[in-house]
Order: sequence, then structure tokens, then C-alpha cells
Amino acid sequence: MDKVRLGRTEITVNKNGFGALPIQRVSMEEAAKILRKAYDNGVRLFDTARAYTDSEEKLGYALSDVREHIYITTKTMAENAEDFWKDLETSLQKLRTDYIDVYQFHNPPFCPKPGGEDGLYDAALEAKRQGKIRYIGITNHRLKVAKEAVQSGLYDTLQFPFSYLSSENEKELTVQCKEKDMGFLAMKALAGGLINQSALAYAFMNEYDNVLPIWGVQRESELDEFLSYQEEPPKFEGEIAARIAKDVDEFKGDFCRGCGYCMPCPAGIEINNCARMSLLIRRAVSANFLNEETQKKMKKIEGCVECGQCKSKCPYGLDTPNLLKKNYKDYKEVLAGKAI
Repeated sequence: MDKVRLGRTEITVNKNGFGALPIQRVSMEEAAKILRKAYDNGVRLFDTARAYTDSEEKLGYALSDVREHIYITTKTMAENAEDFWKDLETSLQKLRTDYIDVYQFHNPPFCPKPGGEDGLYDAALEAKRQGKIRYIGITNHRLKVAKEAVQSGLYDTLQFPFSYLSSENEKELTVQCKEKDMGFLAMKALAGGLINQSALAYAFMNEYDNVLPIWGVQRESELDEFLSYQEEPPKFEGEIAARIAKDVDEFKGDFCRGCGYCMPCPAGIEINNCARMSLLIRRAVSANFLNEETQKKMKKIEGCVECGQCKSKCPYGLDTPNLLKKNYKDYKEVLAGKAI
């Protein structure tokens, strides 16, 4: 079974990190069943966030009795020290624990540092001194902020989108983290659903001995796929390598990662899905993509007022309004050729 150490931390686990964002969409008992099955099959790191509605509560409900055998990473979107402490205390209560293994600043637009007016990093240092957190981490979708965090030497871990569709600049982040002995947690290892074969994603991740993928799991069947790779991991060779190369070629250029940081849209457009709809359809044609509800969502693109808010908020610097138009044009062409 492949193991990975999170940089200079004392955390060493297998290559299956559990991303607990999706379990907010299922019942308490169903979430507990999935979480417990993950634990029973060797998964030891569970990633959640204060922003993921009841995800922390479900994690605490399912795993509080084995707390000393697992690692919990959670996040705060606080913008000041006061809210930092509120979030931390709430997380500790919901998770039914008295400490967080890695407490992460959740996608801040800047890199918190000691002495900052926001007081965030100083609050984290104090929480660490009190034993309420063990390590300080940061998550981001902005390459500039991520690089600054790595070079600062202030953080024990970085969580960043990473998959075989990542750019060379994004892949370089993993090298920089390794050089700094900084843990790298890979979010969106399936590229927000654009990668539809988990074996390909797993094979790619195994090429990076310092990267821990955080697989978002909502269904037991999804968990079963990742668990099956623990004893016999797929290899980055032969047909798998060829399929990955084909996908990489297909996704050259700009594409929406579906992170949702451009939202909300004043025109009511569901940007994080509509701006990548043509890609989703071609990779997994589904009645859900072509039904009346989705057609109504796509039609809202006609109401785009070109305000530029989404473009200014996109952490990848995408020309979102133009991307929406391209996807809508492509969607209508695909729709015209499909029998619904």
C-alpha cells in the first residue's frame, strides 16, 4: 500500500485522503456508513471545512470514538482574528474533538502572515500554542497566493487543485513543496468531474510521492473504487498512460474547473456548471445534462449583462463571459443532434 508523508508534519497516511465536502448532501446515517467504511479500510485522513454545512458534524458523529487513530484537516474562511476563534471553537465542537491536526486558511485572496492587520496568522500561532491545532495550512485556487505561501515557509501544508489536467506551472508547485518539505494536499483530483475514470487519476497521483489526493466521496460505490486501488494501484503506463495523454490533449487551453468562486452571478447564471457544460456532455452524455431543467439553466446565459464580476473573481483568470457564450453555442449544437 502506497504511503505519503505530509512534508515536515508527523502525518503519514495511504494515498486515499477522504474529501468530506460531498457528504453534506447525504443523510447523517448514510454519511456515517461511508465514513466508517473508509476508516475500516485504512483511510486515515479526513478533510472538511467550516463552510461545508454539516460535514464536520457528520464526521464527528461517525468517527469521534476513533479520534486518536485519524487525522482531521478542516478550514476557516475567517477574515479576522475574532471570526477565526469563532470558527475554530465551532469546528472543535462539531467534530467532537479538542484539537485539529491541520487547520487551514480557506482560499484567502492573500497569504496571511505574522503581524498582519487581519490577525489571522497570529491567531493560528496562538491556537497552536494552546494545543487546539497541530499544524497550520492554507488552501487556494490562485497560483500567485499558493506560490507565496510555499516560499514564505510559514505553512506546514498547501491544498491546491491538482490533476493530470493541471498546467506545468501548477505541477511545479508540487516540486516547490517537496523542496520546502511542505505537505501537498491535492483537491479536485478528478478536475471537478471532467476526469471520469478514477483509475487514471489514481495512477497519475502515484507518480508524485509527496502528494496526497483528497477524493471527494458522496456514494459508497465511489469509495469502493478508491479502496480497490490500495492493494493493487493502477500504473501510469500502457493504456492508462495513453488515455491520460488523450485527455490532456483534449483539454488544452482554457476551461472552467468548476470551483464556484465566480458566484453568485447577478443574472442568475449557474456559471460553475454552465461554463463547462460542453465538456461534461462530451465526456459523459447524460439525460440530466439535456433535460428541461438544464436547458433552462443554459438559456440564462442569454441574459448575461457582461458586468465582468465573474471574470474578476476567477482565480484562474478565465474570460468567463466569453467561455459561457462558447459553451452555450456548443450546447445548443449538441442538443440539436440528440434525441431527449
